[in-house]
Amino acid sequence: MKLRFDYNNMMTSAIGSHGIAPSVIDKAQKAHVAAFKEVIDNSGKGWQEWTETPLIDEKAVAELNEFGKEIRDKASSFVVLGIGGSALGPICVFNALLHLHHNELPEKMRKAPKIYVEDNIDPVRMSSLLDVIDVKTSYFNVITKSGETSETLSQFLILYNMLKKAVGEKEAKEHIIVTTTIGKGALYACAEKEGFKVFGIPSGVGGRFSVLSNVGLVPFAVMGVDIDSMLYGARAMREACERPDIKSNPALMTAFLQVKSMEAGKNISVMMPYADGLKTMADFYCQIWAESLGKAVDKAGKKVNCGQTPAKSLGVTDQHSQVQLYTEGPFDKVVTFIGVESFGDNVDIPSDETADIGNFLKGHTMGELLTAERKSTEFALTKAGRSNFTILMPEINAETVGELLMYFMYETAFAGAYLGIDTFNQPGVEEGKKATFAMIGRAGYEEKLKELESLEKKAEYIIK
Repeated sequence: MKLRFDYNNMMTSAIGSHGIAPSVIDKAQKAHVAAFKEVIDNSGKGWQEWTETPLIDEKAVAELNEFGKEIRDKASSFVVLGIGGSALGPICVFNALLHLHHNELPEKMRKAPKIYVEDNIDPVRMSSLLDVIDVKTSYFNVITKSGETSETLSQFLILYNMLKKAVGEKEAKEHIIVTTTIGKGALYACAEKEGFKVFGIPSGVGGRFSVLSNVGLVPFAVMGVDIDSMLYGARAMREACERPDIKSNPALMTAFLQVKSMEAGKNISVMMPYADGLKTMADFYCQIWAESLGKAVDKAGKKVNCGQTPAKSLGVTDQHSQVQLYTEGPFDKVVTFIGVESFGDNVDIPSDETADIGNFLKGHTMGELLTAERKSTEFALTKAGRSNFTILMPEINAETVGELLMYFMYETAFAGAYLGIDTFNQPGVEEGKKATFAMIGRAGYEEKLKELESLEKKAEYIIK
């Protein structure tokens, strides 16, 4: 394991009465054993098939890389159509591992197609995409586990229709790659009929836990990401998260500290990476934490309305927009910093007489300044008695990104086990999906439409 986890600033020794005493950790041994046992005993079973995703065999990886190169050599643009976990995983990995201005690079420097991940159905966004891609030379990866996701299917219908008009029906089929559950759903049936290339998603891998399945691996292979190293890192983290001792298991420890913080009224979890390449990693975290832990009832059916609201922040940008609240506002937050020790690229701040200003900065690097800013924010929060801990990455590469993604998944699973909830369902999301089907007029949802119509807003509560 390359990542390091520093939770000193969660403890009473650092932040006083707002922290957690070592005795609290020690006295909760039964809870640790139970949470650990629940997750590890169910590894690879039911909705925990995601724990097996890093164990894909070498032959399958080689086939993915071969397919990825084939598309990479032909495509001018590669477009991922998906939403939620079908988009956030690819987005955060591309942000971390590709050039931050990948699409703007000259083709020779890119060595891969332009990449677009379309995770919303704003019509202006679709029109804007069509303004910048050449449909004739673009390839489209349609991702939906259920094969029934309204947003993704609408995108597919629009673009497949355009493709057929642009290149003809036979060639259009070659430009569509489907990632879905094999044998289930409307998209799979369509793919079989049309002859699209299909990659499967294991039945026990939910969307927000799917980044290391074909949901992520197919687009990563197309874009030339080192998926071998990413999976190696994920396996290393998997091994660390299978350690039974909480003091050597990073995900079990931080999950417990977060749950104890929730019990103390700290119902907001801020994810604050100090690297632009990790900016969208906070989006990935926000989804997995919110959808997994925000539940109305526990497994016994008791009303709990539990969860911790995730918030995203970026160092140092949001030191100038949010940190004032974190240091002096309510004691209702835990801040997780992600620090990077080596940025690979670095930029020197000139030490000559370029300008008679900022002399204290001269001779340093931007990486030094960024690290100093992170440590100073940790210091300020700690001095103010605010809960925070730091994940340290030696550098951002495929291996460490694989570790980080796997850590987030295990931390979430352990937190759900401590809370006694079903971490892997999403009844609140499903209700919204059903309402959408009803409003669009899908057959079989007539009763839901009647329910919606009965909730028609009263005119007297509308301001015009």
